[in-house]
Amino acid sequence: QVRLVESGGGLVQSGGSLRLSCAVSGFPVGFAAMSWYRQPPGKERELVASMSSAGGGGTTAYVDSVKGRFTISRDNVKNMLYLQMTSLKQEDTAVYYCKCTARLSDYWGQGTQVTVSS
Repeated sequence: QVRLVESGGGLVQSGGSLRLSCAVSGFPVGFAAMSWYRQPPGKERELVASMSSAGGGGTTAYVDSVKGRFTISRDNVKNMLYLQMTSLKQEDTAVYYCKCTARLSDYWGQGTQVTVSS
C-alpha cells in the first residue's frame, strides 16, 4: 500500500517562503513519477511541479506561474518529496497535494493548506 503524508503548510506573508514535505511509504520515490498539485479556493486542482523517475532522468517541470520561485526535489534515502516555495504570492494560497504515480496507479496525500497573506 502506497501512502503519502504532506506537511509544512501554514500561514506566511507575501514574499515569504515555505517548504512542503511529502513522506512516502510503500514505494521508492526514486522509481516513481512524483508531482505537486494545488487547489485554490473555489477552483480546480492544478499541476504545479513534477519530477520524473530516476529512470526517466529525474526531469522537472513547472507551471509557468511558479517558475523561478518553486523547486521540486526528492530524497531517495528518506523517501521524501519536497516543494521549496519562495517569493510567495497571495495567488499561491491553496491546498497543496503530492502525488505518486507508480505501478500504473496514482496515489495522493491528504493535502496541506498554504495561506499567503498580504
